[in-house]
Amino acid sequence: MKQGYEMVVGLEIHAELNTDSKIYCSCHNAFGLEVNSQCCPICMGMPGTLPTLNSRVVDSAVKMGHALHCSINRICKQDRKNYFYPDLPKAYQISQFDVPLCEHGYVNIMVDGKQKKIGVTRIHIEEDAGKLLHGDSFGGTLVDFNRCGVPLIEIVSEPDMRSSAEAKAYLDAIKAILQHLDISDCKMQEGSIRCDVNVSVHKEGEPFGTRCEMKNVNTFSGAVRAIEYEANRQIELLEQGESISQETRRWDDSRGKSFLLRSKEDAQDYRYFPEPDLLTIVLSAERVESLKEGIGELPNDRMARLMREYRLSQGDATLLVEVPEKADLFEAAAAIGKAKADELVKWIVGDISKYLNDTGKPISDFAITPVQLSDLAEAVTSGKISSTAGKTVLDVILFEDKSVEAVIEEKGLAQISDTGALEEIVLEVLKNNEKSVQDYRGGKTNALGYLVGQCMRLTKGKGNPTLMKELLIKHL
Repeated sequence: MKQGYEMVVGLEIHAELNTDSKIYCSCHNAFGLEVNSQCCPICMGMPGTLPTLNSRVVDSAVKMGHALHCSINRICKQDRKNYFYPDLPKAYQISQFDVPLCEHGYVNIMVDGKQKKIGVTRIHIEEDAGKLLHGDSFGGTLVDFNRCGVPLIEIVSEPDMRSSAEAKAYLDAIKAILQHLDISDCKMQEGSIRCDVNVSVHKEGEPFGTRCEMKNVNTFSGAVRAIEYEANRQIELLEQGESISQETRRWDDSRGKSFLLRSKEDAQDYRYFPEPDLLTIVLSAERVESLKEGIGELPNDRMARLMREYRLSQGDATLLVEVPEKADLFEAAAAIGKAKADELVKWIVGDISKYLNDTGKPISDFAITPVQLSDLAEAVTSGKISSTAGKTVLDVILFEDKSVEAVIEEKGLAQISDTGALEEIVLEVLKNNEKSVQDYRGGKTNALGYLVGQCMRLTKGKGNPTLMKELLIKHL
């Protein structure tokens, strides 16, 4: 971004809730079912039908409100947001306007090791619209109404972000909290979490500029690209002496560009009015308070604590916290006090994560325990076995209830660290590889790697490579 300008970013995140049924009817709430198979007169907006609010939707929104330090409006209503679009059969969406369930909250994010508070304006409940289908196999556009009435919470941030990196950190934090609360599966490939991006730019020290909104942002990496593109687009216009118009644009991630959809609507354009077919939402203080129980330590708080207590990098702490089972395994293994924290992290975010990704299974489906992980990391760190042998041990303890010691013994993986025995092998290798010795002494340092390899061959892979390297350098 051109020097002298500052960007201002606000995000509206739409998260589909994982309730069994839709928000105002009993149709099944599930992704991937046969087109138009989960529809009824209510979610299709047939005349004379009456919606009934799913109470679990309200509970999920209140839980998210607690997690984001919001005040909860125990008495609120729902409103009709009127607009016409082919995937909205009622020609209005039931949402919330002036009195949302939750408002005035915040979430702490971390960028480059520094914490920043991002304000949350509001969280409200609403129904999703259908989905337009475009394809080469048919003319025109078709509509799948299965998604009509799927429950959403919309989380609206304050315009507190000043870079695409901060926006990405905010998105990651919100996604992690939604998954921690188990109220949304956050599967971006299924559209269960989406965001609209609001961007403006201004010269440093001047008032905020005119914002533009971008729709159709379906990935967090796409949000980063969209923000950076839009900021640069607006700066270019300002540099040419033009003004920025408030408008809604469509982000095309494949082309890396945004395109004008329409001039931006204001609230009055939607002709909001209270939903006449639904009663006022009234929550008891006891119910609101009970929904706070069981939330536990939130992912962003846990990440900060892991960095502080175990001196982990932000990247490693983030990878652990993204999957709570990984963080649980790490902390349980670290509590044993046998292995270093950074060594435990290497195994979890490296080889163990590869198994999880390859199989699509959670850690709980594997046999590995904190004690086994601790023993494995310590065995490699102490030089008892090599890192290659450690992978062999891991292949066993992931699936079998065996101690690390037993696997090492069964497979003969113990590393030779006897200096006297290794020195004899080193002297033999030097004697039989005079050309490599002369190459090394002549400045070809890569010859050392060949000599270490020859030593490893003679020890059948059991020699301590670090010790052998030291011995080779000593004699060379």
